[in-house]
Amino acid sequence: MPTPVTPAFRNYVEDILDGLRNTPGREILVAGERGERRIGATEFRSLVYRLARALKERGVGPGRGVTLLCGNLPETIAVRYAVNLLGAHCNHLYNRLGADVQAKIVADVETYALVVDPRLAARATQITELVPVERVLVLGPVPADAPTGGEDLLALAAPQPETPVESQARPEDLCMIRHSGGTTGHPKGVRSTFARMRNTGLMRELSDEVRRDLVCTPLSHAGGFLADTTLASGGTVVLHDGFDAGEVLATIAREEITHVLLLPPHLYQVLDHPDIETTDTSSMRRITYGSCQSSPVRIAEAVRRFGRVLQQSYGQFEAGAVSVLPAGEHDPDRLDVLRTAGRVIPGVEVEIRTESGTVLPHGEVGEICVRGPQVMDGYWKDPELTAEVLEPDGWLHTGDLGRLDAEGYLTVVDRIKDMIAVVGGHVYTTELEEFLHTHPDVRHSAVYGVRDQGRIERVHATVVLAPGSTTTAEDLRALVRDRRGELYVPDLIEFVEALPLTDAGKPDKKELRRWAA
Repeated sequence: MPTPVTPAFRNYVEDILDGLRNTPGREILVAGERGERRIGATEFRSLVYRLARALKERGVGPGRGVTLLCGNLPETIAVRYAVNLLGAHCNHLYNRLGADVQAKIVADVETYALVVDPRLAARATQITELVPVERVLVLGPVPADAPTGGEDLLALAAPQPETPVESQARPEDLCMIRHSGGTTGHPKGVRSTFARMRNTGLMRELSDEVRRDLVCTPLSHAGGFLADTTLASGGTVVLHDGFDAGEVLATIAREEITHVLLLPPHLYQVLDHPDIETTDTSSMRRITYGSCQSSPVRIAEAVRRFGRVLQQSYGQFEAGAVSVLPAGEHDPDRLDVLRTAGRVIPGVEVEIRTESGTVLPHGEVGEICVRGPQVMDGYWKDPELTAEVLEPDGWLHTGDLGRLDAEGYLTVVDRIKDMIAVVGGHVYTTELEEFLHTHPDVRHSAVYGVRDQGRIERVHATVVLAPGSTTTAEDLRALVRDRRGELYVPDLIEFVEALPLTDAGKPDKKELRRWAA
């Protein structure tokens, strides 16, 4: 009997590039302030192969790490594909982190080559002065303020052959190191192998529908996964380099966008923008939101405005995609359902556990623990931290508090580290935020704990009010006292025009705590 032949491992990049070969005339990337850059499938595929050859000549290959200091450019996607095609691993830097934090990450991940957006050349110089790297490669002509010895990677790639490059990756090889946003401490590096990249929930979303996806969140975050999914499914990615609610609305209408990812703070800004009433958004088929807690009241408002096109996704870099609340279940009159993160994705296991590891029954709050093929392999070069959160049998402790109900809906209650221990009990920050949003003048809020001089945690709330509102802090305290009890009444409420956000678009509670200190 002949020995079965094991199929060769397919790099996720090969799948995407092979799909582009089958539709050579298709427009796949749109960029620029008004969409003036239009890139076709053949041009992009050629760019990836030429970049891969140039990178290989500069020593990039299996076992070596490439760090990207780049904005949302077509070349950012292309160079990541080129690096991964060579079997090397990639790491994105969040652009708004301080140079010292970025330099520590560059050192931690053992960066061989730093690829730089020309607009960020001065920051690259700051980084390389703190931690030298072997090579600095710029995505275009090298500016005067770039690190000494930097080379123009696009010029190096231009004369290279554009014929296909065979993947050098194996399933167990390291593909990506993605860092957490650092909202609860120094950013943690999450390891992903090439095999895990094929098991991410986003890559399983492929369908036959033609999609035009607006990516207005960083490619270093979920925007990169969405770009992969769209390109793999035969769609077009429209890139925004930064978030602006007015530009999002204008682009939806101009480019007939069908899909977009908006973190809740960004979704609220779109809903509150004056152009919302006059913009044609009829092309929209899906607005995905997640990555941080959302207000059921505001989500209901979005459903009434856009229709049942909203979909919530819950997950983490560490856990992958965990649960989904699909568009069909977004009933604006069912705030109890909109409060949940939907049902667990098939193939993923979820348990709610106590601190001691006991599995809790339906309805009880405990830590959300997850197991499945999409779970991370561990933290980069941190076996102690990995052992704290990842059990030998594959169960991951997410650090999120939540509950499962009898119908299978998962509700995320809070981050364990965000929960505030006050005299007489605990305050779940997300529950208080949700309640504040029931006031008609509250457009956005963030609740967090701040220790006083006696090391006692005090409840602080930072609130964004509707324009022209006369609501006072005492009005909101009285509402909380009357409906939630004295335990939940904030010690301090301050009003701001907008909440500070992280690179990923989440409320930056670490920054808010600094403001309050």
